[in-house]
Amino acid sequence: MSSHSPLDNDPTAQDVNDDAPYKRIVNTFMKRRTHMNKKAEHALNHPEFARYLVNNGTGDGDLSGITDLRALFADTPNGSDAPLTLEIGFGLGDSFIEMAQAEPARNFVGIEVHEPGIGKCAYMADQHGLTNVKIINGDAIKLLQQLPENHIDRIQLYFPDPWQKKRHHKRRFVSPERMKIVTRALKSGGWFHTATDWEHYAFWMVEVLDDFEGLSNHAGRGNFTPRPDFRPMTKFEKRGIERGHGVWDLIYTKD
Repeated sequence: MSSHSPLDNDPTAQDVNDDAPYKRIVNTFMKRRTHMNKKAEHALNHPEFARYLVNNGTGDGDLSGITDLRALFADTPNGSDAPLTLEIGFGLGDSFIEMAQAEPARNFVGIEVHEPGIGKCAYMADQHGLTNVKIINGDAIKLLQQLPENHIDRIQLYFPDPWQKKRHHKRRFVSPERMKIVTRALKSGGWFHTATDWEHYAFWMVEVLDDFEGLSNHAGRGNFTPRPDFRPMTKFEKRGIERGHGVWDLIYTKD
């Protein structure tokens, strides 16, 4: 089973300059070429979908000027003070849109580098008439670095690439270096919620996150959380469970 997001790590590395608060963070995405259907292509190329696409759905993911996610909703019915969820690597966007539909009073920002997924997600948001969704093209770590502290209520990372080979473990999203960046952007009492279908990665995440200062395991140290009702079960997840595969959820609260 694999629903892993393309927004999880790449062999290349980014060098942050010496004056930046974080140095040499391995990029958190790999752009993969896949087929783009007509609906996704239409959404990426027609102005009626621009209200969802913060920085254009195509190109190199320029994040310049995106320093406040709440401000993106200033002119929407929810306004900028509503609870805010950021999903890192939403894939094709099906579960992301389902969550936004289910919680209309909450604002949702999704960040992705996979252009067919960006287009499809914008198309679905428009089909459902959603006003609480914004989509960003780019690297989540770069985005998080330029957001204010204590900015986001929930950060979601579902089925990231597990990078199974030992020499690639440094590319896994959940690491002390990246969690420092993630936690900084979370509000006090905010959640980091992740899920994986790879057992080794699941226990890797427990080890990293249980020992990370400033986060507390929602289910208690060393424990996993049953899938919460607000996280839809994906078709990949259903298929895997039918084949006897496990799925592990973890929710951590910022102290």
